[in-house]
Formats: sequence, C-alpha cells, structure tokens
Amino acid sequence: MENQKRPYLDISGITTQLLLSLFNVKGVLHFGVAGNANTELEVGDVVIPMFWAHIGLWSWQRYGKGPESELPLEHNGDYTRKIGYLKFSDYNNDTTAKHEGHKDNHLNSVWYQPEEVFPINTNPETRQHAFWVPVDKHYFAISKQLEGMKLEKCINATTCLPRAPKVARVDMGVSANVFVDNGAYRKFLSTKFSVTPIDMESAAVALICYQQKIPFIVIRALSDLAGGGSAISNEASNFAPLAAQNAAAVLIKLVSLLPL
Repeated sequence: MENQKRPYLDISGITTQLLLSLFNVKGVLHFGVAGNANTELEVGDVVIPMFWAHIGLWSWQRYGKGPESELPLEHNGDYTRKIGYLKFSDYNNDTTAKHEGHKDNHLNSVWYQPEEVFPINTNPETRQHAFWVPVDKHYFAISKQLEGMKLEKCINATTCLPRAPKVARVDMGVSANVFVDNGAYRKFLSTKFSVTPIDMESAAVALICYQQKIPFIVIRALSDLAGGGSAISNEASNFAPLAAQNAAAVLIKLVSLLPL
C-alpha cells in the first residue's frame, strides 16, 4: 500500500518500482486525495476510477500548424494525433472575435501523448505505448461492495459538508505534474476525457504496475472542485483532512474484502 500526499509523478513511480523490486508484492492499493473535475460529485466523495492516464506528456505544435499537420517525428511512431489536443485559442478572451470565430493564438495547440512502456514479458524488450491504463478487474469488481459505505461528513460540530459523502466507481482519472486550479482546464478535461479525479501521482503508479504486470487499484477522495465554483468556501483548506480520512476508511474496508 502506498499513500503519498502530493509528490511528483517521478517520485511515485520510483517508489512503486522500488517496492515491487525489493518485496514480493501481490498487489498495489494506492490512495489519497484529489481535485475533482466531475460536477455531479462533491467534496468528500471517494472515487474509484476504472482507468488512469498521464496527461502531462505533450507534443507542442508550432504556430501556424493545424490539426491536419503532421507532428514532428510522427512518421517514426514517436508522436500521435490519435488522443486529441487542446487548442489554446479556444479560450481567447478577445471580444473582437465574437462574430468571426476564435482568432488563432501563438500558443497554438498541445497534443496529448501516450507513455512508452517496456513490458517485462517480452524478450527482447519491445516498446509499447500506453495512455489509458486499466485497474485490476478483480479489485474493481470487489470495490462495488464499497458503495453505500457511511463516510464522515463533519470536521467538527459546526463545519460539515452539505450532504453525506459517498463512494462512487467512475470511468477515468488523470495525473500530471500540475496542480490544477483552473476552471476552464477542469471543464476541458471533463468534456474531453470524462475525468473525475485529477492528481499528481496515480498515473505513475498505474504505469509501473502495468509494466510489471502487478494488479492495482486507486482510491481517491475529492478534496476540492479543481478551479473553484463549488458552493463550499475554502473547500480544499477546510476539507482536505476529512477527504483523506474518508479515503483511508474506504481503503481499510477494501482490504477487509480481499481474499487472504
């Protein structure tokens, strides 16, 4: 089991690799808190995604190039346009373009890229690409029993969440070496990738476990709505400890459900 609050992706990946190298690990249960991109869920809720992706690897396109333009080194299989891109001019605040469509922007676009992995069961090692990494199917099936768990709602007698938190299994979670506190980017991630939790560690754990063929699952409690907009003031400052407590409670319950 691993619980790291907000280190960088590389630290989480290295730590996971060391654990798998030095110990006879049968499975990894990773937990903690995360930002939220899904407005249907609230602060304090605990989510268990089916897939994780690292969204911090980009091919940044030069100005003047468009969606049809080949990316540098794309013909060698090093970069791809299959995953999708973020065009910065879609978020221009230029009122003169209101009736003309969005003006182009010198920042142009970034294209999301998969990670390279070298699975341990190929000889010689063969490079593969991985973007959406699935959690263990068995762990995920067992996690359904966690729905309906009673979670903590209040920090003290006067500071409580608007409703009782719940456990929810969701489709997607993403990680990057970026602390997301921007509403526009949150909405983009939600629309483009159907994301719920956004953190800085879990995708690294997922990629190492995927490469090493080790089952894993991630539990994340939502500490804030990334970029604000929640009805709760000072959500992360006030409720991150409560979210962490709920994540730990769900983890302990999951451990009790796993066969010895």
